[in-house]
Amino acid sequence: MSRLLVCPPDYFDIAYEINPWMHRANAVNRERAVQQWHRLMQVLEEDVGAVLERMKPVPGLPDLVFTANAGLVVGRQAVPSRFRYPERQKEEAYFEDWFRLHGYEILTLERDLYFEGAGDLLGFSEFWFGGDRQRTDIQAFPLLSEWFHREIIPLELVDNRFYHLDTCFCPLSGGELLYYPSAIDRYGQEAIADRIDLGRRLVVPEREALAFACNAVCVGKHVVLPSGCPDTEALLVSRGYLTHSIALDEFLKSGGSAKCLTLALD
Repeated sequence: MSRLLVCPPDYFDIAYEINPWMHRANAVNRERAVQQWHRLMQVLEEDVGAVLERMKPVPGLPDLVFTANAGLVVGRQAVPSRFRYPERQKEEAYFEDWFRLHGYEILTLERDLYFEGAGDLLGFSEFWFGGDRQRTDIQAFPLLSEWFHREIIPLELVDNRFYHLDTCFCPLSGGELLYYPSAIDRYGQEAIADRIDLGRRLVVPEREALAFACNAVCVGKHVVLPSGCPDTEALLVSRGYLTHSIALDEFLKSGGSAKCLTLALD
C-alpha cells in the first residue's frame, strides 16, 4: 500500500500567473474540477489500493491542492518546501503544520534556499534526480543528499512549460523511467543515460508530454495518468503496467495533473 497526501480543491482557481499554463482569463470550472478530483481519489483508493491522507483546504490558497509541492518525506522526516514565488509561500506554514501534527520530524531549509518538494526531487531507491533552474535551487541538493544519504543527480529544466521535474519525469516501480527528454538539458540527458539502461527509458511523444502524460502516479504495477495519452498508455501496457486514465484538464489549466495532486508519504 502507498500513502498519499491530498487536498480537496474547494478553493482551486487561477488567481495569478506563475507558469506558462496559467491564465486568469481561462477560468476554472469549479464543479468540473471537483468531479475530476473526486474521480482521481476514487481510482487511487478503490482501483489502486492507495491510502489517502486528506488535509484541509484553505481559502485564499488555490494551489494548496497540489500537494506534491508540500515538501519531501523520507521515513518519519519531512522537509517542507520553500517556494520561489510569493504567491505560493503562504502555503508553507500549512504544509509544515500538517507534517508536525502527524508526527514527522521537521528538517528546515534556509528561507532563501528554494526547494519545491517532490515536484522537483524524484528517483529510485539507490539514487535521486533533482530538477533545477526554474523553481528549485541546485544548491539545495547537496544538503538534502547529506541529510538522507542519497546521491542526487541534478537535471536542468530548459523548457518553461515543464517547470517542475514531475511534469516531464516519472520513475516507475519496475525500474523504468517514463520521461520527455527534450525538457531536460543535454548534460542531464547524458546523466540519465549513464544511470538508466536504454531499454528502461520510456520516451513520451511531445503531444502527450504536453498533456502531462509524465505527471503520473505509479503504485506497484498501477499507473494513473491524465486522459488523452494513448501512446503512453500503450507503452506502459507493453511493460506490464495497468493504466488508469482520468480527465484532469481543469487542473492542467494551472499546470498540474495526477502527480501534482498527490504526495507520497512512504
